Amino acid sequence: MNESAVADLGPDDRSALFDRDAGVAAVREDVREIVDRVREEGDVAVREFCEEFDDVTVGSLEITDEAERAYDEIDADLRDAVDAAVENVREFHEAQVPEDWRESFDGRELGRRFRPIERVGVYAPGGTAAYPSSAIMGVVPAKVAGVEQVAVATPPAETINPATLAAIHAAGADTVYSVGGAQAVGALAYGTESVNRVQKIVGPGNRWVTAAKAEVRGDVEIDFLAGPSEILVVADDTADPEYVAADLVAQAEHDENASVVAVTDDEALADEIADAVDRQADGREREDVIRAALDSDASGVFHARSMSEAISFAEAYAPEHLSIVAEDDESILDRIESAGSAFLGTYTPVAAGDYASGTNHVLPTGGGAKLTGGLSVDTFVRSTTVQRLDRDALESLGDTVTTLADAEGLEAHAESVRRRLGDE
Repeated sequence: MNESAVADLGPDDRSALFDRDAGVAAVREDVREIVDRVREEGDVAVREFCEEFDDVTVGSLEITDEAERAYDEIDADLRDAVDAAVENVREFHEAQVPEDWRESFDGRELGRRFRPIERVGVYAPGGTAAYPSSAIMGVVPAKVAGVEQVAVATPPAETINPATLAAIHAAGADTVYSVGGAQAVGALAYGTESVNRVQKIVGPGNRWVTAAKAEVRGDVEIDFLAGPSEILVVADDTADPEYVAADLVAQAEHDENASVVAVTDDEALADEIADAVDRQADGREREDVIRAALDSDASGVFHARSMSEAISFAEAYAPEHLSIVAEDDESILDRIESAGSAFLGTYTPVAAGDYASGTNHVLPTGGGAKLTGGLSVDTFVRSTTVQRLDRDALESLGDTVTTLADAEGLEAHAESVRRRLGDE
């Protein structure tokens, strides 16, 4: 794994680290054709694409009953693990549910009212690895928010991973569809004979899924455009290099395009982390994927001249997953504003948040944490502001409103106030 000094990074090095993207542009034109065909031809196009891309002839696109059966039939230990993860994620998200409120501001009664979106689509990835955890992370907060209809799309297969199907059912999905890729996003966005149209699509996927979300945005809402997984570890000399390396290897396991980075103010620790990563990658079931991610220019272990330089590096990076393994982790966290999810201390591996601590693992990548947060109850609710004025309150605002309305040349706005107050 690459190991170097932060101070020695040149423009190309910094671009590889900080200008990460989801690879959407490269497939956008092909995705547009897929989405357009699904929009125009419905189930016919969906089935053709299932055969072309997944090599599967799909019978019924809706497989809700299969998900329920999978939950009943999986190993008891796996079912218990799924149930525990669902409960922890539900508990955390229930604490996020906003309450309606009204308050008086000098006679102006003002407030906010929150209501859930009615129909949501969740994408649960398949492909080279099964992700029952992603189904949980998408469905649970939507149901906690009060969404009436939550549909899940997951790629077809001769045998869809039963753990994924069981997790979809346990999380509370109302409908499950056997369709993946850009065609799934198109079907959810525009509806087909078998797939009901939704108002918002959430969940991670490969670049084809992400490009499709970019394509349909505007006709349907989306969460955000997420790319390959990424982690940045900030460590000081108290960190165990074996633990840091374990987190880096774990994230590299996701995708050969994953970005895995550690930065420390201790040069000896940087060397130890790099060595540990190489050792721990040996013999893994997905070693080829791990090695590809580790050898990328977007990955590396870096030593900084000071913790302040390491913190500046972390803030510029704005990681999806931020792990802080340092004696003063809270102080360091206070100085890093941009991160999707933060993991503090020796015994908080990112894998805990990936599966079962309760926080959501659908997070912004590619520096998106500078602009938005991860999936939450907020993703699935909309707010309405509410106001009530009595005559005294309107009178106190009268001059302000009419003066501004007149300045904008909107005479009728001013008149709507003057008429109520009996002004000439």
